[in-house]
Amino acid sequence: MFALSIFEYFKYDFVWYAMIATVFIAVCSAFVGVTLVLKRLSNIGDGLSHVAFGAMSIGIVAGFASSIGGTILSVFVTGGVSFALITVKSSTKIKGDSLIAMISVFSLAFAYFIINVFKTGGNVAGDVCTTLFGSSSILALQPVDVIVSGVLCLATIAVYVIFYNKIFVISFDESFARASGIETKIYESIIAVTIAIIVSLAIRLVGSLLVTALLVFPALSAMRVAKSYKIVTIVSVILAVVNAVTGVLISMVAGSPVGSTIVLVEAFTFIVCLVVGIILRRK
Repeated sequence: MFALSIFEYFKYDFVWYAMIATVFIAVCSAFVGVTLVLKRLSNIGDGLSHVAFGAMSIGIVAGFASSIGGTILSVFVTGGVSFALITVKSSTKIKGDSLIAMISVFSLAFAYFIINVFKTGGNVAGDVCTTLFGSSSILALQPVDVIVSGVLCLATIAVYVIFYNKIFVISFDESFARASGIETKIYESIIAVTIAIIVSLAIRLVGSLLVTALLVFPALSAMRVAKSYKIVTIVSVILAVVNAVTGVLISMVAGSPVGSTIVLVEAFTFIVCLVVGIILRRK
């Protein structure tokens, strides 16, 4: 019955749009997630997701949050903050994690203030919930949304392929990379802007509060069963795509929230990989 229901859904174009966009977003998130976990920068992804929520609140008030315009606005705002974080955090007396916490809380407060004060409709709680936790908006994508997701996905892959060696060194040992003559700030800025793009895209899928899970879970799961950087990245991409697509399919059939369903699937996969990793180490 479940398989039959899934087959029935794929008769509709909007389901194909959702699936293709989901794959693009999952691939991007997996590439960036491995670097974030290795550099212990998962909190940056979380902070930027709140910044993206602040940007999306402007789109909600202006009436274009669910369109490509809302995504572009989010990319610009989040990208600017992301670049500023990388540039400023090493030259300020405020520690990086504290700076991220400040920006994160401010963004949440700003977003909720804007939505309530300049509300254009009566469903404020619904708008907030949708942006924070995701909704069925992934099923309302237009072809242009899919194209933009694809272009940004290819751009992310291109960045990681072209700068693979530099990102590899920076991810494991930033001090060594700096001593080797690598301009770490340049590549960190590239990574930061890439993160901003992924966060802005992923909000459409899982909501701003759950974006970190999409970035971190596949990488952590892959690290339980793989050892080398390249294999971890490949496994992370595979797990991210399978988990995201499975989550969307389950949510469509079961009528559950898209974002929460994907995160629960990610968590289940992590537990499975954790057990498999323990078994492999004992052999």
